[in-house]
Amino acid sequence: MSGKGFIQEFKEFAMRGNVIDLAVGVIIGAAFNKIVTSVVNDIVMPPVGKLFGDADFSDLYFSLDPDKTTGAAGNQLPLAQAQEAGAVVIAYGQFINVVLDFLIVAFCVFLLVKGINMLRRKQEKAEKAEEERTTKECPFCLSEVPIKAIRCSHCTSMLEEAGQKA
Repeated sequence: MSGKGFIQEFKEFAMRGNVIDLAVGVIIGAAFNKIVTSVVNDIVMPPVGKLFGDADFSDLYFSLDPDKTTGAAGNQLPLAQAQEAGAVVIAYGQFINVVLDFLIVAFCVFLLVKGINMLRRKQEKAEKAEEERTTKECPFCLSEVPIKAIRCSHCTSMLEEAGQKA
């Protein structure tokens, strides 16, 4: 295998439209993920946390080492401090945030697809309206004949009187 052929083949692969589209989609998806994460953490979660008694969902966890996660006053340490202390924890608050991230992204993608489908249906409807019928069906032999024909080219039956339309 020659090096030049391999390089040329790779260049053809990399420059295909769908590969570039995929790369653009991944880059935009990563940027969109940052936006959604900010929406969840900075806009959605504070009011939800306020509803649940000033709870910070990212700090919610279940400790498997209660002796390492209990503070001096007998209260539970924040998640970061518990992890620094080497406690084994199940950080279900982080899971709640990730699930909310997913739901928001899924909803946004749903709205995007719904909008694209609506535009596509409008375009198809417009194209269909523009599309003029050029043929009609012969009532005798059921063949397709030109719309202006007055005699069937297949069975030679009279389709209409001259000047009338089917």
